[in-house]
Amino acid sequence: MIACSPALRLGLAQMIAWGTSYYLIGGFGSAIAAELGWSQNLVYGGFGLALLVMGLTSGTTGRLIDVYGGRRVMGAGAVLNALGCAALASCHGVALYVAAWTCLGVAMRLTLYDAAFAALARAGGPQARRPMAQITLLGGLASTTFWPLGAVLTTHLGWRGALWVFAGLALLCIPLNAALSDRRYGEDAPAGSDRRPLPEPLASAGREATVAAVLFASLAATTNVLNAAMSSHMIAILAGLGLTASASVWVGALRGVGQSAARALEVVFQARTDPLTLNLSAMAMIVASFASGLLGGQTSLASIGFAFLYGAGNGLITITRGALPLVLFDHRSYGAVVGRLLAPSFILSAAAPLAFAFIPERFGPAGALYLSLALAISGLAAALALKLRFGARGRARAAARSP
Repeated sequence: MIACSPALRLGLAQMIAWGTSYYLIGGFGSAIAAELGWSQNLVYGGFGLALLVMGLTSGTTGRLIDVYGGRRVMGAGAVLNALGCAALASCHGVALYVAAWTCLGVAMRLTLYDAAFAALARAGGPQARRPMAQITLLGGLASTTFWPLGAVLTTHLGWRGALWVFAGLALLCIPLNAALSDRRYGEDAPAGSDRRPLPEPLASAGREATVAAVLFASLAATTNVLNAAMSSHMIAILAGLGLTASASVWVGALRGVGQSAARALEVVFQARTDPLTLNLSAMAMIVASFASGLLGGQTSLASIGFAFLYGAGNGLITITRGALPLVLFDHRSYGAVVGRLLAPSFILSAAAPLAFAFIPERFGPAGALYLSLALAISGLAAALALKLRFGARGRARAAARSP
């Protein structure tokens, strides 16, 4: 077996899983449309279908991980990921294209961060935040690695050959995900052990739990819609701002650099930041990224800032989406609760690839950026509401734990 730490193995599995599924359309969408003669709506609609499938299977996936752990669930997802890539590589008609993206939708929900976070929460309980952040370090480089890799493979093998390579890479996630522990937090504690009592969730029941759930679900919906849109169209938007095709790919890849850089800082300074504050800061970065993007037609530096800042903010949001439920809700039902709250975000984000294919054609890249900025501001408002509503309670808890 690969001689490296479990966190490194899981992080590498996340990088491969994201690169061979979620980021596919951003790298191959134009080539698929050109060869098959299909419209952008049809091509990007396949990715939208996959996101819809993620939403429909989200609650069930969370419950399966709560019951069985992540190793078997995510292993099955890796097999489906490979099958989906192979089906895309083989398709010449709409029926197989739809089937391929349906398969990839199930695979993405079984393998990507939200599944891994649920598995880590099951094993680590309230202490799962650190491993959650650690596995995102490599995962954040998925676009940086797989968009250029896909471009090189397409040059030499065509997009179909590139997808066959991606199918083989997806299978590597099976042994890598074997690093996941299937134990449940606390079940192996020795009798009479001096385990400290677990803190109560910040939103334990009643109205507070409902408010927390609504704000968390709203924030997840906003960020998932933006992530789906940027994963599908960031390269096209950058090209619309005046960059060449090759420059758009490499500038877009800075998104992954920003993600991993921000996550590395979070791992280092995690003890000094609470999830609510980090969440608010991340949303502020995303707002700033789209403001920078609106200046991208005037200077290439602004385009670089757009890609890097969006990556940094989105990278931190990914961590807080895993860490916030650990402090807001009961970790023992993490998978089921988060799976249910994330379902609307996946369903809503299913429309993003189509909408963001249409808007630049009608209103130009600036139209897509203005819409993104408006969505980001709404997410910032939800993050601020969470901070104001539950931040004081979190500080009081931290003070009570201090010696």
